[in-house]
Amino acid sequence: MIGIPVSQRVFQCLLLIAVLLNATALFSDILEPDGALYAAISKRIALTGDWINLYGDGHDWLDKPHLPFWLAALSFRYLGISAFAYKLPAFVCWLAGLYYTWRLALALYGRAVAQLATLIYATALHAILANFDVRAEAYLTAFVVAAIYYLYRADEAGKRWLYLLAGAFCCALAVMTKGVFVLITIGAGLAVYQLFTRQWKWFLLYWWVVLALTLVFILPELYCLYEQFDKHPEKLVFNRTGVSGIRFFFWDSQFGRFFNSGPIKGEGDVFFFLHTVLWAFLPWSIFLYVAVVQLLRKKIPFQPRHWVAAGGALVSFLLFSLSSFQLPHYIVIVFPQLAMLTAAWLVSLSTPKAIARVNGIITGLLVLLVVLMLGLAVISRMGNTFLQITWILVGAIVALLVYRKSGITQVAIKGTAFAVLLFVFMNLLFYPPLMQYQAGMQAGKWLRQHGAGSKAVLFRCNIYSFEMYAPAIPERAADMQQLDSLCAATPGADWYMLVPQNEVTALQSNTLHIQKVASFGGFHISQLTGGFINAATRAQQLEYFYLYRVMAAK
Repeated sequence: MIGIPVSQRVFQCLLLIAVLLNATALFSDILEPDGALYAAISKRIALTGDWINLYGDGHDWLDKPHLPFWLAALSFRYLGISAFAYKLPAFVCWLAGLYYTWRLALALYGRAVAQLATLIYATALHAILANFDVRAEAYLTAFVVAAIYYLYRADEAGKRWLYLLAGAFCCALAVMTKGVFVLITIGAGLAVYQLFTRQWKWFLLYWWVVLALTLVFILPELYCLYEQFDKHPEKLVFNRTGVSGIRFFFWDSQFGRFFNSGPIKGEGDVFFFLHTVLWAFLPWSIFLYVAVVQLLRKKIPFQPRHWVAAGGALVSFLLFSLSSFQLPHYIVIVFPQLAMLTAAWLVSLSTPKAIARVNGIITGLLVLLVVLMLGLAVISRMGNTFLQITWILVGAIVALLVYRKSGITQVAIKGTAFAVLLFVFMNLLFYPPLMQYQAGMQAGKWLRQHGAGSKAVLFRCNIYSFEMYAPAIPERAADMQQLDSLCAATPGADWYMLVPQNEVTALQSNTLHIQKVASFGGFHISQLTGGFINAATRAQQLEYFYLYRVMAAK
């Protein structure tokens, strides 16, 4: 190993840059669909004061546990309904996850690996995306790595029961964020390590204590599920009655998806996460793959305690790959462990030639990124193209010329520069103008400005961003009969209705007194296509929505 790879001063500077980079996401709007859906659910909690029942899509909602919605709703209550307030709790949890990544890596590998692992996690592409498109991952990753840290530290004499209590509490937070499956991610690496070191008392006593405490800590979640679903078997959930929220929580939402036997199904591909990590863990993914190969070949110094990270990551990756229900963001929760594996290999490099190869790879990735971003800026003409190109070129020159000395420090600087180049461009220059094509969000903002205090209705459409950004809680009308009922419920008052273009004809055949007040071109911007990105063909890709003012009969 060639010395300490990153000096303390450089590490602190790069970490501060990474934190500020992630913080830019706090000032962007909420992306559809999932982020806007979760924000709308949290908004309903904050406005109604109903902390037990979750409602989404206009009905009782049974998919995710309550904790992320509670945290976002608390933020709404104290900071007001806004994108910033929705994202802030997740960002605070991400900071906590960064801290526990440092602490766990320091305990397992030492300072050199801990520094690099923390920087890798802070700058990995999908980890930063989790702060922009906030769902459950920023919360969940923090709770998972904190639980692993406390349970690993429980081996220390004198603090065992305190750490077991803290570990169980973090396990409960993770379970109340995503479900019981996360206990496998938390426990797998620890269990492998304990088997290798023959810590039999963990299997005879301590794990049972942790599970019992975790069960006690998740009682608020179980109570809410019972009150909303098990107590009301007459409710129609997943197109059937008699659905148990508690059963769904313990089985269908997790193991049911894994075996494809639950109400929410998918089509798994055993290679899905192999190619997902290739882009999601950029710019570090190539080094991660090399690190895993070298680990299996026993080319990296390896101690039994390293199984805490390696075992947890490899077991979780295998389970995710075998699952029948797969989404790219699932893998984010093991990014801290993957960062440790990657950092351990980078720190183990013992020759200038090996480090020069690594530096060459990350330099090549930087150049490729610059070319792709320049192409995107020119073709899309989304926002200020001149400012975008200026940022890309100046940022690239600085990234490639600063700190020309050899060593892992240069790799760390260029990896951080990769993230800064990409996400300053995306968060501050590209996505803000792109957000104008979230039609529901734009309609909600228009209504806040021009129709605050008026009732809002979604007619034959399901747009989560409108629910989030519109004042109060919009209602839904699936057919003309429901629309007439909503009109009859507010006689003598004007209100507003958002209507998709393909439903305008049906609406105009009704006897309502309506006036079109605004129109919005929309696109599913979380799934960009070539036709939309190309400014020349963008207009043909848009779906239009119209905001109507429904006037009281005179």
